[in-house]
Amino acid sequence: MSETVNIRELNELVASKSDFVKLITKGMDQTIVGQKHLVESLLIGLLADGHVLLEGVPGLAKTLAIKTLAQLIDADYSRIQFTPDLLPADVVGTMIYSQKDETFVSKKGPIFANFVLADEINRATPKTQSALLEAMEENKVSVDGETMAVPDPFMVIATQNPTGYVGTYPLPEAQLDRFALKIRMGYPSPDEELNVLLARRGKNPLDEVNPVITREELRELRAGVATINIDEELYRYIVLLIGATRRHSALALGASPRASVALMRLAQAYAFIRGRDYVLPDDIAAVFRPAIGHRLMLRQDAKLKGTSPDEILGEILRTTPVPYKGKRK
Repeated sequence: MSETVNIRELNELVASKSDFVKLITKGMDQTIVGQKHLVESLLIGLLADGHVLLEGVPGLAKTLAIKTLAQLIDADYSRIQFTPDLLPADVVGTMIYSQKDETFVSKKGPIFANFVLADEINRATPKTQSALLEAMEENKVSVDGETMAVPDPFMVIATQNPTGYVGTYPLPEAQLDRFALKIRMGYPSPDEELNVLLARRGKNPLDEVNPVITREELRELRAGVATINIDEELYRYIVLLIGATRRHSALALGASPRASVALMRLAQAYAFIRGRDYVLPDDIAAVFRPAIGHRLMLRQDAKLKGTSPDEILGEILRTTPVPYKGKRK
């Protein structure tokens, strides 16, 4: 954290903005039943100014969660249904000829929204998937040589079916690296599923969702999260964790420097939603797996042995020295 940030001001900021976090969480709970991990993970990604990848079979309320989040923030929302015949121009837009003006004008694609749902992203070809890259990294899009900024705030939340489903394409490594975190979703418990049925009787759950925060307030929240204090020792801890992925014998590809930045921001957001103005080693450990697992590439022999990225990351957490005492999860 910058030395110019006053600790008292930071304490006051966390206290004053925590109400927004509670309101967003409460609003998400109105429509999403039994997915506490999903709600918290989406909130962490939102506050960390990161993009989120959701993986799970169809029907697990992924789309409903994203619509709810956009509605709570009174933000623009668009949905792109990725299919094998979807073209890059269908995502970013194109130039069309205007007979009235006798010139070419830009027709913006659905990428120009505050919240973009890339639904079943791994059903499109890699070329179309890559159409998101520039927007996700630089918050701008090039359409036939013309560069245009996407709205601020901007967040891509992509859903994908588990790899191996018929008609799916693996996401390119460069695309995966631009998602701050990946959330894996499972089926609800019988009690949770019963509550879903009871909550949906004769009504649309989104009808009762009202905005609780403006886009400007969200920008202020994100700015506040970026000032959460991280000791120099914890910066070194992040570097050690990321470096361990690059040296691990079971990995052909470790985490990039972009992953280090994402891990730092997610840890700050994790601390923020818990009402603290400083990061603990536990915060870094809590977001380590969802922040890093999707960026790793296993060696072929590790795949044959059934080794998973989660196992490797757990081993790295256990063997990397913690800067100072903290409870491990």
